[in-house]
Amino acid sequence: MVGEKSSSTQADPPRRAVVSAAAKINLGLRVLGSRPDGYHLLESLFVPIDLADELQVEVAPARAEPAVVLSLESPPDAGSGVLADVPADERNLVVRAAHGFLERSRMRIDFDLRLRLLKRIPVAAGLGGGSSDAAALLRALETLFPGALPPRERAALALSLGADVPFFLDPRPALVSGIGERIEFVERLPRFDLVLVNPGDSVATSQVYGVHDVLAGALTPAPPGYTMRAISALTAAGQEDGGEFARCLGELSKNDLEPAALRLCPPIGRLKRQLLAAGAMAAGMSGSGATVYGIFASEASARVGLETLALGESAWVRLAVSQGSR
Repeated sequence: MVGEKSSSTQADPPRRAVVSAAAKINLGLRVLGSRPDGYHLLESLFVPIDLADELQVEVAPARAEPAVVLSLESPPDAGSGVLADVPADERNLVVRAAHGFLERSRMRIDFDLRLRLLKRIPVAAGLGGGSSDAAALLRALETLFPGALPPRERAALALSLGADVPFFLDPRPALVSGIGERIEFVERLPRFDLVLVNPGDSVATSQVYGVHDVLAGALTPAPPGYTMRAISALTAAGQEDGGEFARCLGELSKNDLEPAALRLCPPIGRLKRQLLAAGAMAAGMSGSGATVYGIFASEASARVGLETLALGESAWVRLAVSQGSR
């Protein structure tokens, strides 16, 4: 239980913090069951990539109750649809994270928070953009108001915002399980060159899980524990053993949510086939979709592969690089 807030307000916090909010891909995603409260139990290898939003947080003395104001922007090369359907009010996870921090803080914070979010990651794409933005906000506020929210309470707030948010508090390759609260960092994960493709369709996570639950009884479940075995083999093989490396990547690209996502967004299957035909060592769907990724042997081969893709006008495509352990 959070105790009473300190009567002292931080008199002169830093005026501004700027933080990066990286996207992620899922190398493999298993649905292991569900809890009585409806939350699904997962197992997945989360890998951050160099595609990232940027969040700027400024503090100013509050005239009344502390207010949270969010403005949204996107760079010209992000694509016209990146800001589509992105709210700037209480529906945005960044705003909810800010209010959650203010409510749970052990310090009186009599400052308005002015947030400027530069979006590059498309929404509802399986790349964790909204979750990463929320976690970046919590990291920024820890910088501006050190100790206002102890680590355990910050982690609890993150989980209350969404299953992916705890991972982004310290985004590095990790096996994520449970409902997102169990995070085991993975060392020595090789670097990947990627092509990311989204058909231009937003796929609601809740819809994908709903269809998955309907289909679950008709599908043969994957054998337990393959994700951890494949991770161990992948880190042992390294990129110098090309054949074993590709085999492990193929094993890790399996996503239990893909059959459901395909029902809602059939182009996912076509894009995966195109990536493999373009020379990807492995291709998979990230999260609940609709973004798919192809892993290539080099940046040069990824660029060549990207040029061969036949994409619709609304499609979104990017080169990316995975980020390793720190």
